[in-house]
Amino acid sequence: MTLRALPMTTALKKTALALAALPLALGLAACGDKSAEEGVAKGEAIEKIAPPAGQQWADMVSKTDDGGYLMGNPEAPIKLVEYGALSCSHCAEFASEAFEPLRDQYIASGRVSYELRFYMLNALDVPASMLATCGSNEAVIPLAEQFWAWQPQMFQTLQANENQLQAAGSLPPEQRFQAIAQATGMTDFFASRGIAKDQAAACLSDVSKATAFAERTDKAMNEKNVTGTPTFFINNSSIGTANWESLQAELQKAGAR
Repeated sequence: MTLRALPMTTALKKTALALAALPLALGLAACGDKSAEEGVAKGEAIEKIAPPAGQQWADMVSKTDDGGYLMGNPEAPIKLVEYGALSCSHCAEFASEAFEPLRDQYIASGRVSYELRFYMLNALDVPASMLATCGSNEAVIPLAEQFWAWQPQMFQTLQANENQLQAAGSLPPEQRFQAIAQATGMTDFFASRGIAKDQAAACLSDVSKATAFAERTDKAMNEKNVTGTPTFFINNSSIGTANWESLQAELQKAGAR
């Protein structure tokens, strides 16, 4: 399969149907692109904040008004937002390096909340995001982290199923995402993690849900200047695409120290 860039204009991002019609190649040109980096103002050190009795902040996940999934203290003074794409190799690298220390040292302290907002880089991200959000809110972030770890296997499956993948583009919208998920191995991946195949099929036929993902991606691009993934914001200030070392420094500068 030839690796080539996928055109991701504003017009294409406005509907999930247009996203699904994009060439199903593995080009991820926007993965890792930087948006403007403003950094965060240095703040006073913040004391740890205890969770409610009998609970742990890292076990608390809720869906936000922006369509993201927030882990941790919803009133945390330091609010970290990641725009991430499940097909993005840089997001996968960041997840491997950063998620455990982010969860165990920062989210668990109650000082930092982490919100994941799914971003559609290409047609692969639509069914992947739909399946990751097919179950409970609490399962979304763990499933995303597991998907990023499994991502290299998805690319291997793509190489073997190129014809099947390309054929998906000619199917009706309510069948197209399921065909992409099957051709890439996503259906089996999520089935092994509690999203039964009939449940997955129902989620993948929901074109309105796919459209909502596409519209939120368009909004992030136009209103937040998010042009690549992963892109991070701390307390609504963009720090662009970061590795764990630089992101941790920004969290500490904001007071998580």
